[in-house]
Amino acid sequence: QVQLLESGGGLVQTGGSLRLSCVVSGGLFRVTGMDWYRQAPGKQRELVAVITSSGSTDVAEAVKGRFTISRDSAKSTLYLQMNSLKPEDTAVYYCHTRKGLIDYWGLGTQVTVSS
Repeated sequence: QVQLLESGGGLVQTGGSLRLSCVVSGGLFRVTGMDWYRQAPGKQRELVAVITSSGSTDVAEAVKGRFTISRDSAKSTLYLQMNSLKPEDTAVYYCHTRKGLIDYWGLGTQVTVSS
């Protein structure tokens, strides 16, 4: 059974940093790409960053130069390093992967950036 468990969220001031983690169980980690999404109150869930199984990465324009996605296959863990945080980064952050037609989501971790 595939499970994704995020951690690392919290309250931080503008300009601060956080590192989110997502532990993946169920054997998919080495063979699939992984993503981070976020959803702010009243807004649609949006894609923040992606990483392929081979390690290629891309991030959304809104976080380019501030956020970095990475993965540690030995630990089956996905990371999102977030620097220079802004109030508009406030959201619930979710890790996600897909195998075939099935999407797997974590429960999310809240990130709140105070001004």
